Amino acid sequence: MQNQISEDIRIMLETIRRFVKKDLEPISRQVEDEDKIPPETVRKMRELGLFGLSIPQEYEGLGLSTWGECLVYEELSKTNACFRTRIATNNGIGSQGILLDGTEEQKQKYLPRLASGEWTACFALSEPEAGSDAANIQTTALKDGDKYILNGVKHFITNGDIADLATVFALTDKGKRAKGGITAFLVEKGTPGFEVGTIERKMGLRGTHTCQLIFDNCPVPEENIVGGALMTGQGFKTAMRTLDKGRLTMGASALGSAQRLLGLSLDYAKQRVQFKQPIGNFQSVQNMLADMATQIYAARQMLYHAAQLRDEKGSAVIKEASMVKLFCTEMAGKVADMAVQIHGGMGYMKDFSVERFYRDLRLTRIYEGTSEIQRMVIARQLLK
Repeated sequence: MQNQISEDIRIMLETIRRFVKKDLEPISRQVEDEDKIPPETVRKMRELGLFGLSIPQEYEGLGLSTWGECLVYEELSKTNACFRTRIATNNGIGSQGILLDGTEEQKQKYLPRLASGEWTACFALSEPEAGSDAANIQTTALKDGDKYILNGVKHFITNGDIADLATVFALTDKGKRAKGGITAFLVEKGTPGFEVGTIERKMGLRGTHTCQLIFDNCPVPEENIVGGALMTGQGFKTAMRTLDKGRLTMGASALGSAQRLLGLSLDYAKQRVQFKQPIGNFQSVQNMLADMATQIYAARQMLYHAAQLRDEKGSAVIKEASMVKLFCTEMAGKVADMAVQIHGGMGYMKDFSVERFYRDLRLTRIYEGTSEIQRMVIARQLLK
């Protein structure tokens, strides 16, 4: 597969590696402590085009393939996870609904702003009563002339506090729900009745925030339905198609982090001396390193194949995407645990980045579809 990477992608990946080494990794501790990414770093991300990786060139993005995007995320995820998260909503769940189902007018209006990083987008689906059971949303959108009035609360919305645009899913027909009763709306920052609520305190992933979004008699014009009025009630399909791709990029992120943890563990195993020899000489440590490397190898082949399959088919790869999300994130969790074990007491200290990776990676098995949901999706596809 490596031989199939285009020269343009090779050059971009080398640029990303330098960016990670020179600009991102040196401030990882600062970002962790301050819980924010410096504006100067965001500016550099914009200059590199990172906010428009997946947005087509006709809308001023880079227009990378799914596989190309996954390769970039793999490299970006070898440092603090917040950097990838900062750009991911624009390339994934923030813009994909518009790209997949939006009208041409919506694409022309929003995608160039998102691709440049001028605007940040977020994806507002989850609610207190609708996590894995996404169809159980309670936010409503009642038609009032040529507009809809939104009422409800969304939570755990990544980048919600800095988003200029939100794709919001609301009930337009309580009886139908997921079968034609959920509609996707594009809601701009500053719309009356739309405000940011509580910013959550998290175990990890510091530097980017998740928060509540509150809609209190928030008017949204009918033209802001994703895909226009004809797409009323089709929002749940848009949401599921959007998440399908996100599961592949989440797998790429987990893979990159796991690769970095293996590298850190190898270095430590060679340097740390106990009983007058490097701990890498001990079979118990060697076994963990071998298991880490083997699982990473398997995950990479699975991810690359599924991403290429999506590019070739030009459509959803539901079963394969869920397999990637499940395997790669579970794999990364195991690798992180072994990395901490190899580092021993030092791995539990904040002075060593394995501690941060351990906390950050725990979330990958939860958001954008838990491991349990992925197993359910896979099984249903197999039983069809």
